[in-house]
Amino acid sequence: MTSVKYPKVVGYDLVQQIGGGGFSKVFRAVNIQEHRVAACKVIVLTPDTSEKDRKTIEKEMRIHAALKHINILEFKDAVVVELKHQQHFVPGFYMLLELAAGGDLFDKIAPDIGVGDEVAHYYFNQLLAGMDYIHKEGVCHRDLKPENLLLDVAGTLKISDFGLSSVFKLKETGRTRTLTERCGSLPYVAPELNSKRPYEAEPIDVWGVGVILYTLLAGNTPWDEPTQHSVEFTRYLSGEIFQEQPWNRFSDAALSLLQGLLTIDPHERFTLEDAFQHPWCVRPSQLAQQGSASLAQALTQSLRTTGDLDLASPNFNQRSESTDDEDEPMLSAAHNTQFTQTLMLFSQTQSGTRYTPHLTRFYASLPPDQLMPLVQSGLSSLGVTCREAPPSSSALRLRIGGQDARKETFRGWVEVEPFEYHGSHGSFCVMQKDSGNPISWRQLWRALIQCSLVEPHVLRKRVQGKH
Repeated sequence: MTSVKYPKVVGYDLVQQIGGGGFSKVFRAVNIQEHRVAACKVIVLTPDTSEKDRKTIEKEMRIHAALKHINILEFKDAVVVELKHQQHFVPGFYMLLELAAGGDLFDKIAPDIGVGDEVAHYYFNQLLAGMDYIHKEGVCHRDLKPENLLLDVAGTLKISDFGLSSVFKLKETGRTRTLTERCGSLPYVAPELNSKRPYEAEPIDVWGVGVILYTLLAGNTPWDEPTQHSVEFTRYLSGEIFQEQPWNRFSDAALSLLQGLLTIDPHERFTLEDAFQHPWCVRPSQLAQQGSASLAQALTQSLRTTGDLDLASPNFNQRSESTDDEDEPMLSAAHNTQFTQTLMLFSQTQSGTRYTPHLTRFYASLPPDQLMPLVQSGLSSLGVTCREAPPSSSALRLRIGGQDARKETFRGWVEVEPFEYHGSHGSFCVMQKDSGNPISWRQLWRALIQCSLVEPHVLRKRVQGKH
């Protein structure tokens, strides 16, 4: 019996799952004839999918398709496979999107360190430009958070995921409406969403923009939630927190901008226009003049300082002679830019050099069947729920999930595949996040590498084989 498969989507074949979980999956999609790559988000349809669910998905597609801006992930096309065709194809909504080949912006940030003033300035201004356009189109995003900010092959910021967005303004007349639906993730939502009253659309996105600026500068979110239940938020309200780390290391200009964006009263809060005109934003960008390789170097500087990049890309000074990976020429053409090369988004595996957009990865001196039980035990000891999944080609897989220190739910995969180094057999391990804060995910990756079961077998830069 042949297995149910995914359809070709307007000329693109779905070749590899690169994210998603539950009711949605994200695939890398390839148009062989035109030598193009894209991403395809698949929201699975089941007999339990309600009419309301369908309308929500259709609204997301309608809003996203109408938004065209350099700092918004491009919506290319979509098809729907209905349940009546399930004998041939997986039923669902198939959204063909621009592939963010640079991966998550926040995957490149060392926890509790941030990216420094220049990199934060460069990307914050792009975020402002994208959000200004979205608001002028009459749309409120309502789910601004680190995992929804991606990078293209040149390192340009792309705002993604319009699943919670809403139209609040008619462009033709300028007439606006208030919103009532409570949505978003607690560390990023504005405090006015704690009440049951209708709220103005634009100020809640401005608050989200402020939390993202803080996260760029500090390497963490400022609080669990904007309520009295959060000690940090209470200290923010009283002003005590400004004497403490990391607030007391921000420049006066950055702190002034943060306080304007994170003003409690939405009527007093900065607008995006206020932010554009703030002294911290209006100065020329040093990075913009330096090219994509310099940008990637600056973006990953905190990972270099902590040694995280040495673990993700140890540089074994050898190349596998095998080129069995038939995707490799396509990958080279589509992803191999100065930006992605400098970010080291390529990994050496048994089948040659492969594009791997996740920097939460490491190499080990044990073969997969010996390493995976240690990884599973190590993650379990960290309070992570693990479930064995069917292998994918030569890789062993784990489905993992849990909650981070900010009570945000995370889910993802651990994949371990064979790797040969200096004549010995080892493993290449990738932790691929589906949902959750990328910074928390990096903290989990670091904790796994440092746990007593795994640490003795991890290969580091310039370290020879241990066998």
